[in-house]
Amino acid sequence: VQPNNYSTFYDDQRQNWSIMFESEKAAMDFSKQVCIAKWNSSSVLESVLCQDLLLGEGQGVEAGDSLEVAYTGWLFQNNGLGQVFDSNVNKDKLLRLKLGSGKVIKGWEEGMMGMKKGGRRYLIIPPAWAYGAQGVTGRVPPDSTLVFEVEVTRVKLAKECSASDGLSVSSRDSPAPSPVPSSDGFSAD
Repeated sequence: VQPNNYSTFYDDQRQNWSIMFESEKAAMDFSKQVCIAKWNSSSVLESVLCQDLLLGEGQGVEAGDSLEVAYTGWLFQNNGLGQVFDSNVNKDKLLRLKLGSGKVIKGWEEGMMGMKKGGRRYLIIPPAWAYGAQGVTGRVPPDSTLVFEVEVTRVKLAKECSASDGLSVSSRDSPAPSPVPSSDGFSAD
């Protein structure tokens, strides 16, 4: 995925190709279909498959960084998207999480590494990296492969910028005491 609705890829002969799409939506839809095709053509499905839809800006996130995320999750059924089982899109509160804290499924921890603020990514997560043989009663059947579209809306890096790198951190981005323990260091705005 490249800026300005471009995508580039290599074919089997390592020849480089570029495609320009008429809209951001068309480019993202194409990337989603590529990800699903990669999953369906893979013989070994033991790790998370990630496909960037939009790159975002700034530094890629690492373990210890706090994120605010908009997401939609689908069950992967009949070689494609099944029903939505969870989403916080169009809701008042986005998900706040600290990467590497173990509070979300392993597939998210792995699949979101390197994402940037404003970035969107498609994740296809095998059962072992999701809810496994237990599933989630009434929502996720046992041994389900899951598909998520995730968008990072805010980032708070664990390693705050130091004076030596020439960057400063505005007071709005600095951790402030909060009565809400789940704030993960985000200010109330």
